Amino acid sequence: MSILLDHHPRVLVQGITGKEGGRAAVAMRVYLPAGKAGGTNVVCGVTPGKGGQMAGGVPVYNTVAEAIGAHPGIHVSAVYVPPQFAKSAILESIAAGIPLIHVVTERMPIRDVAECLAAARSRGVRILGPASVGVIAPGRGRIGMIGGDDPSRIYAPGPIGVISRSGGMTNELSWMLRRAGLGQSTSVAIGGDYLIGTSYADLLPMFETDPLTKGVVVFGEVGGLYEFEIADMIRARRFTKPIAVFIGGRFGKNLPAGTPIGHAGALIERGRGTVEEKEEALRAVGVHIAERYEELPSLIRTACNL
Repeated sequence: MSILLDHHPRVLVQGITGKEGGRAAVAMRVYLPAGKAGGTNVVCGVTPGKGGQMAGGVPVYNTVAEAIGAHPGIHVSAVYVPPQFAKSAILESIAAGIPLIHVVTERMPIRDVAECLAAARSRGVRILGPASVGVIAPGRGRIGMIGGDDPSRIYAPGPIGVISRSGGMTNELSWMLRRAGLGQSTSVAIGGDYLIGTSYADLLPMFETDPLTKGVVVFGEVGGLYEFEIADMIRARRFTKPIAVFIGGRFGKNLPAGTPIGHAGALIERGRGTVEEKEEALRAVGVHIAERYEELPSLIRTACNL
C-alpha cells in the first residue's frame, strides 16, 4: 500500500497545454504506464479555450465539468496554472468534487489560498500544496514532477515514509534512504508557502495505518508551528511509529522576529518556531532528532530495528 496513492488514480491536469503542465502529464504517464499494478492514469487535461486539442497524449477540455463528463471517476486534479488563475482553477476542481487537488503553483496570493482551503474543507477535499512538487509511491505511481524526469534514479520501494516542505529535500532524503538500502513507502512534498492544505500532522495518521510504512522521516524548518503539531499528535497517541526529524535553519535565532527564511512559511513568530523550541517539544515525546540531516537514515534504521 501507500498513502494518497493507495488506488489506481485517474488524473486530470489543469493547465496541460502549458509547458510545465504538458511535461508533468507525460512524466506521470511514463513513470508507471496505466494498466500495471498501480500506476498513474492521466486521462485528460483542462485549459480554457483549448478544448478539442490533444496535449501530453490526452484530450483537452475547456472546463473541469466537461472533462469529468467525458471521463468520470477522476481522483486527482494537478494544477499547473499561473498564480493569478490558480484560485479559479482550484475552486473549479473543488466544485466538481475531485477528492485530491495537487497544486504546484507557487506565490499564490495568501487570500486566494485561504479561500481555496476553506472551500476544500467544506467539501471534504484535500489540497496538497500550494508550491508542492508532488507525491510518489515508488513502483506504484506519482502525482507531479517529484523526482524529475526519471524518479527511478532516486526512489525505490521500501518501508520509510518521507515528508518535507521542500521538493528538493524530499528528493534528497529519499535518495539518502535508498543509498542506505531502506527505500520509501511514500514520499510527500507538502509545499513551502505560508498556508498549505496538507501538513505533517495530516499525513502521519495515514502513515500510521499504512502496513508498508515502518517509520517516518521529516525534514522540518525554522518558523511556523507545523512541527509542534507532530508533538501534539504523538502525545495524544495518534501516531505511534518511529519518527526521526531534522529541523533546518539554526541560524534563524540570530535574525529578527518575522524575518522570512527560504520558504514563505519559514517565519519566526515572536519567539515561537525556533529550531531549539521545536527540537525540545519533539524530544519530549520521544522523537529522534538529527543534528545533521545526513543522520536521518541511520536514526530511522535504528529506531525501526531494520
